[in-house]
Amino acid sequence: MSFHTLGLSKPLLDALAAKNYSQATPIQHQAIPTVLSGRDLLGIAQTGTGKTAAFMLPSLDRLAAERQIPKPGQIRMLVLAPTRELASQIAASAETYGRFMRLSVGVIFGGVPNGKSVRTVARGLDVLVATPGRLLDLIDQRALSLRELEILVLDEADQMLDLGFIHALKRIVALVPPKRQTLFFSATMPKAIKELADKYLTNPAEVAVTPVAKTADRVAQRVVMVNQAEKTALLTMFLQSEKTERVLVFSRTKHGADKIVRMLEAAGLSANAIHGNKSQAQREKALALFRSGEVPVLIATDIAARGIDIPGVSHVINYDLPEVPEQYVHRIGRTARAGAEGQAAAFCAPDERGLLRDIERLTRQRIEVAALPADFTVKVEELKRLKLAPKAPERSARPNFKSDRRHDGQRREQRNDRQRHPHRADGHAAHRSGAQDRNGQRRDGQRNDAVRSPYRPEAHREVDAAPAPARTNPGHGHSRPAGAHPRPEGGQPKRKFRRGGPRRAQG
Repeated sequence: MSFHTLGLSKPLLDALAAKNYSQATPIQHQAIPTVLSGRDLLGIAQTGTGKTAAFMLPSLDRLAAERQIPKPGQIRMLVLAPTRELASQIAASAETYGRFMRLSVGVIFGGVPNGKSVRTVARGLDVLVATPGRLLDLIDQRALSLRELEILVLDEADQMLDLGFIHALKRIVALVPPKRQTLFFSATMPKAIKELADKYLTNPAEVAVTPVAKTADRVAQRVVMVNQAEKTALLTMFLQSEKTERVLVFSRTKHGADKIVRMLEAAGLSANAIHGNKSQAQREKALALFRSGEVPVLIATDIAARGIDIPGVSHVINYDLPEVPEQYVHRIGRTARAGAEGQAAAFCAPDERGLLRDIERLTRQRIEVAALPADFTVKVEELKRLKLAPKAPERSARPNFKSDRRHDGQRREQRNDRQRHPHRADGHAAHRSGAQDRNGQRRDGQRNDAVRSPYRPEAHREVDAAPAPARTNPGHGHSRPAGAHPRPEGGQPKRKFRRGGPRRAQG
């Protein structure tokens, strides 16, 4: 169905035409009229079906129709996302759809300096996309308030619960006004999500366009039975033999993803990893290289299963089968997007066969079993002889500590034996103490009596040995008797300070 029949305003239609979007998806066709009416919505749809446009297009239309300039530190619409990548994509979509509207859009998430996030929300925003953690940080700092919020959106609500954001969600919802429009979007509907929706939604309209556990129709799936220690050899042969465009490989652990990258680089294949231990700059750089095709292989954990929306992903490989069968659906949904076709391969170790049965039971389909390559054993032996690249050392966030400068294990005594500073080596005067001569010897025993050093330690001893003069006037401690040793040059008189006001007069 065309977007022109859904009741959207002309600026939004012009923005959609500029992106060559003309036909609405089923979730958009059902959700947009409901959101435009101001009613709460509970939407269930698998990833890649256009949920972002389903809630962003009508919400922008409502904000533009009731034009209000947000006050400093206030926002009108809040979109909560579970991951940084997904938050960035939602914000980019909002800017694209609202390019012909005078609406301000911002995004905040962890991994960036706190000051930058504070500046983002300081002047007030029409639309803010945020992860729960950074949002609560700004609220605690009183840099952001939700008192004037009009629209609250929870995207990928089920994944937020999986990542442990339930307490953060409850706290955020308690801070928003009771009179608001709330939109829940999720790929699955577990019991916890249903209870959350019943608590925070008021008479919502429910939209479910596809079965929860149905995989994408245009994805060709296969599984290969292989030992865990031989998976990297199989992945290497797959990348060298298959005609691929962009390959997304899913690993169960962060350290496993880094190890896969090192082994692929040892085999001459370029790859990057993206997971929770990477900084935001590293994650953005890896995604940019993957999007441009400069590094066509990206190793990811499930943190990116629903956060990557990159066209042209031709293959998705499940290096490790997910422990939660629903994640398999989200993983392979990264390919065959926007009407394209894709392929998905899974590597199943003997101890993962139970996970494979859970996936087939959930999706209600048998996955085709493919055979190992003919020369697979030879490739395994070749890979074993490869020397892996050294693991990159993890630098401390606090630079220039002595422990960091001694990361190579050298002892302090060994560093003292190195060549000294050139000026120090030839006896530069600026680096010699006042009690040493040009040869480094002390001057005390060999100085000439005619040229005496201005340094006289005996003068201080004389002062210390002199008896303290008696005070003549108890009310004025600054007078000194005649004949007393003069005060050292540059010294300051000792003064007694009494708290609580000026000193009382004596007598």
